Amino acid sequence: MLERFRQTGIRLDREGRLWHEGAEIEHAGLRRAILRWLDHREGDGRPILRLDARRYAYIDVEDAPLLVTALRWDGDRATVTVNDGTEEPLAYATVTVQASDNALYCRVREGRIEARITTRAAQVLSRRIDEDGDLFVLHAAGQRFAIAPR
Repeated sequence: MLERFRQTGIRLDREGRLWHEGAEIEHAGLRRAILRWLDHREGDGRPILRLDARRYAYIDVEDAPLLVTALRWDGDRATVTVNDGTEEPLAYATVTVQASDNALYCRVREGRIEARITTRAAQVLSRRIDEDGDLFVLHAAGQRFAIAPR
């Protein structure tokens, strides 16, 4: 019974839009709150909205839960802007590529959540990506990071 109450009916599409009962959630403050509450359930990894250590509800996620909307280089170090309004250093070793469409992804929030790197941010990131045989390699922070398939 409790599991049924945890169903929010909220859906997050691939473009980062939030929907509830067929209508897009457009209130900026509510959108920011929902994106900041995004987490995953320990054990099965299901996407959830976490209110605190004990309270959570499920959310349907079409692709990655978050989006990297911007990326900037400061020397050889990158900082990403996430669509939840936060900024953090890019976790270089977590960058992956989706074979079907070459979309790039990374982990944010200390590796807890996956984010799809939007086209604009990927263009900035790609300035430091080279092909090395069958691999793509990211040059950052004085190192080479192989970009694994997602």
